[in-house]
Amino acid sequence: MRYAVDWVDAFTDRPFGGNGCAVVHDAAALDDATCMAFVRETSLVECTFTQSSDIADLKVRYFLASREIPFAGHPTIATVAACLARGVLTGDCTLETGAGLVRIEVADGWITMTQVAPTFGACVPPERVARLMGLEPGDIVGTPQFTSTGLPFCVTLLASRDALRRAAFRHQDVAAYAQDYANGASDMCEPYLITREGATAAGDTFGRLLMLPPSPPEDPFTGSATGAAAAYLWRHGLIDAPTYVAEQGHDMGRPGQARVEVLGPRDAITGVKVAGQGHVLMSGDLHL
Repeated sequence: MRYAVDWVDAFTDRPFGGNGCAVVHDAAALDDATCMAFVRETSLVECTFTQSSDIADLKVRYFLASREIPFAGHPTIATVAACLARGVLTGDCTLETGAGLVRIEVADGWITMTQVAPTFGACVPPERVARLMGLEPGDIVGTPQFTSTGLPFCVTLLASRDALRRAAFRHQDVAAYAQDYANGASDMCEPYLITREGATAAGDTFGRLLMLPPSPPEDPFTGSATGAAAAYLWRHGLIDAPTYVAEQGHDMGRPGQARVEVLGPRDAITGVKVAGQGHVLMSGDLHL
């Protein structure tokens, strides 16, 4: 079988920036093992597989190298950019995902996804996250909390860019942390680290997501975590305004940027808009 594939750099308007994602068209019926094998073959963090939908304009499945996940941010931007380039989508649309229907707006080269209303889960003692990430408890502001706008992350606000750069997994602590907070799934417990200091003059926040095997060591830009972090920061009064510019990936040489808007009051958030651009880097065929 032959499947059309586009490799898209998401949250950037240029090649080799942001975060790459391979979009495999008309392939959502592939079995899980094949999808995961393809992700491993690309060495990317995630890939998507699309097909037509009875309830939306397009159905999207999202895969890590280790499992299917219900939703992911940069692959959503990449998928829409690829489908716009091919004429499969022509503008505003709705995607069917494992996290529900995701509304997409397209304007002036920017793709805006409205992530679902957040859920707030377990709070994690700052010293526990600090120990896991090789930091000091004083590097952490407030109390980290698992937050999801489609995919859960332990959102952790750090006091400085210096602390962000120093973060590194203490691998001897991963198994216990994963057991306590992610039912033993180490590939779903990585804290999303963020500071209220952009990488550039245009940015308001800067984030990192260090990852565990079989994923690559670090995610260049994490759109789903950006939405979760926005909800966390707004709910807990850690940002003054519900709109800002999020940055990630600059220290990896893959700068990415998103426009973020939290919808609703702090105590009744209804969703989070995360907007980014996408650059189609390569196109070809997958032969299976």
